[in-house]
Amino acid sequence: MSKHDFTAAEFADRLARLRVAIADAGLDWLLVTHPVSIRWLIGQDTKSYTVFQCLPISAAPGRLVMFTRGTERSEFEADTMADEVHTYNGGEPEDPMTAFNRFLDGLGLKTKRVGLEVPGAYMQPAHYLAVKAMLGDALVQDPCGILMALRAVKSPAEITYIREAAAIAALGLQKLIGAVAEGVSELALAGVAYHTLLSNGSGLPASTMNLMTGERSAFALGGATERQMRRGDTGLVEMGAARRRYTSTLGRQWNLGAPSPRLRAVHQVILEASEACMAAMRHGAPAIEPHLASRKVIAAAGLEQYCLHTTGYGMAPGFPPSWGESPNMFGGTKDILKAGMVVSVEPAVFMPEERLGVRLIDNVLITETGIEVLSRTSRALIVVD
Repeated sequence: MSKHDFTAAEFADRLARLRVAIADAGLDWLLVTHPVSIRWLIGQDTKSYTVFQCLPISAAPGRLVMFTRGTERSEFEADTMADEVHTYNGGEPEDPMTAFNRFLDGLGLKTKRVGLEVPGAYMQPAHYLAVKAMLGDALVQDPCGILMALRAVKSPAEITYIREAAAIAALGLQKLIGAVAEGVSELALAGVAYHTLLSNGSGLPASTMNLMTGERSAFALGGATERQMRRGDTGLVEMGAARRRYTSTLGRQWNLGAPSPRLRAVHQVILEASEACMAAMRHGAPAIEPHLASRKVIAAAGLEQYCLHTTGYGMAPGFPPSWGESPNMFGGTKDILKAGMVVSVEPAVFMPEERLGVRLIDNVLITETGIEVLSRTSRALIVVD
């Protein structure tokens, strides 16, 4: 991702809408720290998310001044919409908080009304506490989620990248299934899939591939291992393809040889749960409704106690370790589905007593009139002879 992946007009529109949202929230400034948010606003695509970084945005028009470590200065200056870059930690280590305190003083934020993004996986606790102490009473909205709400609804250009990612994910699955055979390891299958993704235009996905076979299929989030497939084994995979970091995920189940009656029955339940979820998805619907529709099907089959995962979530232009964002489809959610959102649908059950798990994953675009399923492969149980 860079400033060249979208038009200058699209970046300007994003910034203008955020400034309005900041003012409507009664704030003067928003401290943007989530790498997805920074990327969305200026096109940043560096590894600076592994340390402290911040893009302050004012409610009033003004220059975009990025605070980041010195290692990334050249990339920010050459490849983002930032007007100015302030750095710390050049040739020698420097405490980012000391430098950031001077930066805040220079902007005069300590006498304003400030909101702060608090991205759990991307902000160290010590840095969070230091920023809170610096701002004191000026920090009036913590955490602040106004930017995430704007990001969740995708533009036509963003949806184009997600469609491209979905097509690449389908190729990855096709090649993986073609490599399934006795004696082939999970790592080898993952290697085939990753090679296909990257050689067809995907970047590295923000989250690792989940790939489990045989008795390991009962692991909800198992990475590929040296385990080799045996006749009769089932296997399931969750992979993500990424175009300009815009991710599309895909999850399917296969069996090497004839599937057991139990696997066929449980897979049918999960398929029906997926269909029930999608049938309840529409613009303006509370996100809890498709979640409950899916869980109702699973509960009727006596399997609800084996639901160990959310029914689905929004798809972000992800940075490790995650490609997910709001909205979320799980119990208690207050999120509302809106046209332009791209949401995963991934009902699953994992049954350790039976050493068996079943999961399907598809991505769905919410439209004004219903949904569009972006995944490009059959959801039927795949049988490999």
